Amino acid sequence: MPDLLAGELAALRDRGAPVAGVDEVGRGPLAGDVVAAAVILDPARPIAGLADSKRLSAGRRETLALLIREQALAWALGRASVEEIDRMNILEASLLAMRRAVEGLATVPEHVLVDGNRLPRWPYRAEAVVGGDGLHGEIAAASILAKVTRDGELAVLAERYPGYGFDRHKGYPTPEHLEALARLGPTPAHRRSFGPVRRLLGADSAVIAPRGGKREP
Repeated sequence: MPDLLAGELAALRDRGAPVAGVDEVGRGPLAGDVVAAAVILDPARPIAGLADSKRLSAGRRETLALLIREQALAWALGRASVEEIDRMNILEASLLAMRRAVEGLATVPEHVLVDGNRLPRWPYRAEAVVGGDGLHGEIAAASILAKVTRDGELAVLAERYPGYGFDRHKGYPTPEHLEALARLGPTPAHRRSFGPVRRLLGADSAVIAPRGGKREP
């Protein structure tokens, strides 16, 4: 990050301007929505231990997520659905989820820090920060909220579609997931535009429905 921007950011924080951090989870999985979070921290109520969500245990993430919801000045979630991912591609869907998260904040941020190297199309003054979840508490908090939220949703998918192991691999293309996908076929939660799912659908267009439901074309 350039020194000038770092100085400007420090000045914003010194005068209490709302600075939001944004991160998303779920670009790589074969199933489920991509989920983003936006967080504005309260300098009067600091949260110790904020870090990149991938470096924290599941239990620690859950604890920090509760603190973030209770102590942040503002937080919001945004998402892009499986259908939107398939229609527009995963990069654009991720940017859309991040934009929706920031638009959902109860407080309009004066500056937005986004993890990564791309910014959504929006009117906010913003900076993309590669590795930002390890540099800025706001982005780390957003990464934790997004990760905890999406992991919870994949646990629900595990109950809806038994046999796939969604609660373990979280939709990522692990050997377990790919084996289940080949054996059981895709579910409505799978992203049809992603290679392993697309190849299966080319051979068999049937999609598995929840227990008690019908197979969909």
